Amino acid sequence: MNIKPFIKISGKFAGQDYPCFVIAEAGVNHNGDLDMAKHLVDVAADAGANAVKFQTFKADKLVSQMAPKAAYQIETTGTGESQLEMIRKLELSYDNFHTLYRYCKEKGILFLSTPFDKDSADFLEVLGVPAFKIPSGEITNLPFLAYLAEKGKPLILSTGMSTLGEVETAVGVIRSCGNPPLALLHCVSNYPANPVDANLRAMRTMEMAFGIPVGFSDHTLGIEIPLAAVALEACIIEKHFTLDRTLPGPDHRASLEPSELSAMVQGIHKIESALGDGLKRPAASEDDSAAVARRSLVAAQEIPAGTVITEAMIAILRPGTGMPPVMRDWVIGRRARHHIPKSTLFALEMLS
Repeated sequence: MNIKPFIKISGKFAGQDYPCFVIAEAGVNHNGDLDMAKHLVDVAADAGANAVKFQTFKADKLVSQMAPKAAYQIETTGTGESQLEMIRKLELSYDNFHTLYRYCKEKGILFLSTPFDKDSADFLEVLGVPAFKIPSGEITNLPFLAYLAEKGKPLILSTGMSTLGEVETAVGVIRSCGNPPLALLHCVSNYPANPVDANLRAMRTMEMAFGIPVGFSDHTLGIEIPLAAVALEACIIEKHFTLDRTLPGPDHRASLEPSELSAMVQGIHKIESALGDGLKRPAASEDDSAAVARRSLVAAQEIPAGTVITEAMIAILRPGTGMPPVMRDWVIGRRARHHIPKSTLFALEMLS
């Protein structure tokens, strides 16, 4: 039996033999407001996501004073402040995360948050996160990868902006520093990303290269591309969402609104149910159609008892509830045991 790779997160399995693990990425779309963050938890839980994910950081440990904004950040937040000033507005306190962790438990959804520095990782470990989600920007931060790996918790590593060689190096560091359970997410780090850049087949490339579960962290607009990723057997889907795409902030524009998040989760479940087990066989629901649409051997004329059946006496007509057409050559040359009326479906007991 070929057991496909999987990862276990707080009792939930993620892998091709299991339901897709859906991470609703709240990120910093709370705009630094705890009440908005709790509302995002409500939306993710109502949509049926497995987990809601935030970002835990101290702005001064993440961004230097000289760091410019990305082009998409300039488009969404303007040039009137530095990246550091923008990030500071999006920072939640550790007390806020304690509140969100408890609130997620009340709502029955898994709390996840991405750490961007060692202190934040230590805090999240004590808080009790079941796994660490590592963003694409940290894939070349090998000391940080080693630090997280040594904690022994499952790791989910996004691979945006990366070559296969860079992914290989990161995986090697993680494996050499405790080898915790690991999953990779293919990703295109643009907000929003163009579907022509999605390159979903890279998921299969990484799965074959490293023998670990692979999913997709999506930044395209809409839900078509993550649904396509599920059809290609992505075992984890991560997708940004917001309360309102018109809100100020860097990531709202490339995020799903609540109804879209629900539609994506529902679509994922439909696609999973449609994938099946790969065995080619008729579905039970096709029985009635087969009876109507297939054909049987039918008497093309009146056939007196004792008559030797010839090809001209046989028609192949619907319904498909009699002898199948493949038995025509067997019927030819047999003798009618009794009178067979025209249009009668042939049956074994009619012939000798």
